[in-house]
Amino acid sequence: MNRSTKYYNTVGESEENLAVMKLMDEYHLEHPTYGVLQMKDYLFLLGLVANHKRIRRLLRLMGIMALYPKRNLSKLGLAKYIRPYLLKRMKINRPNKAWCVDISYIPMAKGFMYLTAIMDIYSRYIVGWGLFNTLDAQNTLDILKQAIAEHGKPKVINSDQGSQFTCALWVEYLEKEKIKISMDGKGRATDNIFIERFWRTIKQDYVYRYPEPNGTRLYIGLNREIDHYNTGKPHQGIDHQLPIRRYKMAS
Repeated sequence: MNRSTKYYNTVGESEENLAVMKLMDEYHLEHPTYGVLQMKDYLFLLGLVANHKRIRRLLRLMGIMALYPKRNLSKLGLAKYIRPYLLKRMKINRPNKAWCVDISYIPMAKGFMYLTAIMDIYSRYIVGWGLFNTLDAQNTLDILKQAIAEHGKPKVINSDQGSQFTCALWVEYLEKEKIKISMDGKGRATDNIFIERFWRTIKQDYVYRYPEPNGTRLYIGLNREIDHYNTGKPHQGIDHQLPIRRYKMAS
């Protein structure tokens, strides 16, 4: 059994906060540039009164940040572990040339968990994933190591600038393995667009429709849905091919 399901404990938020978080997650999926004040207005229209401090805390707990241009973006490169975005002019013409990784909040009937997913950009194939109840950097690194063990190393891997990726644990491992590190520009909505589409699919088709009661049921459901995403769902962005066929035939 996956350790993330064995050690699952319901997160200690009130029923009201969990309901608010689920609403904000669905709204963010459709409006990723909306921040705290827009979320406050949206909830107010639904008859829910929440101040900006509460909304900001819950969004941070969910790992959600509004996507919008920030000032002085060129200075971000001075941070010790931040790396430039490498995919803009890269011709991704084969499997394992470029992977992308991301983490997303997954609401449940009671509580929530975090899903880490790694995608091969050429084929849209999910090469690795894991379900956890914390945003621990070690969890994300373990999923990457497992994906590499099963599929080989990518030439480059792209992520956002979250704390799981802008840390010594992540950066030093990739540099040791001679895997190039690419990171989204802060606030850039389209830099990791492929995995953002995956989140939209998995949440709209499964997570929102069937809120699971516990981590074990959620893990089983995600395993089924991700397998279907890889092996049974043609993708328009890859000429209506199945990710597994595009990945296996070209690798």
